[in-house]
Amino acid sequence: MLLIVLTALWGILKAPPAAAGARFDGREAGRAAWDAKWELLVPVVALGGLFSGLATPVEAAALTAMYCFVIETFVYRDLGLARDVPRVTAESGILVGGVLLILGVALGFTNYLAFAEIPAKAVDWVTATVQSKWAFLLLLNLFLLIVGCLMDVYSAIVIVAPLIVPLGAAFQIHPVHLGIIFLANLELGFLTPPVGVNLFLSSLRFNKPVSEVVRATFPMLMVLLLGVLLITYLPWLTTALGR
Repeated sequence: MLLIVLTALWGILKAPPAAAGARFDGREAGRAAWDAKWELLVPVVALGGLFSGLATPVEAAALTAMYCFVIETFVYRDLGLARDVPRVTAESGILVGGVLLILGVALGFTNYLAFAEIPAKAVDWVTATVQSKWAFLLLLNLFLLIVGCLMDVYSAIVIVAPLIVPLGAAFQIHPVHLGIIFLANLELGFLTPPVGVNLFLSSLRFNKPVSEVVRATFPMLMVLLLGVLLITYLPWLTTALGR
């Protein structure tokens, strides 16, 4: 919610004068929500299937994909069964195949780290070198930002999470707080060059060079970075709802 609010405030500040001076129209907002009703149901389908206990994470993902397929093909008719579906399926298969290759290598590397006892050695080194919890959090953010620059989100979860969990326990950081810091930093990875996935997807979707997309998204990256710092150094933003 914090990141959403910061993003919305930035959008208001950067809005064109005509849009900035416009007054909120509840009826227009209602019509827009009604027009987007099928898209708004996507998280309901995904999370509803998952948290109701009716579907595992894999099954919830498959159910969501099927829902999107039905809406795009039979409701909006943006995809033709014979013309577009085979092409989209092939492109999706290539993307999924790339992710599976990355995850396979990441899992192998994670097993090596465990076998070599790298997490335990990292805990010993960091606790002997860094005495302050707040200094550790600053170093953790810098480390995760570098990870986001060089590594995709999926492999980062597999490789880096086992490394930072024992470090967080050593500095008595609440596990939920540590997890939110980790995920918030990885969210920046979606917009962080040179491996930010959203940068390449936006470049493909809007037919713009990646360098132009990077320049356009840099201010938003700074806004999200501010949100990450607030999440890091104000733990109650993360842990208050769990008390």
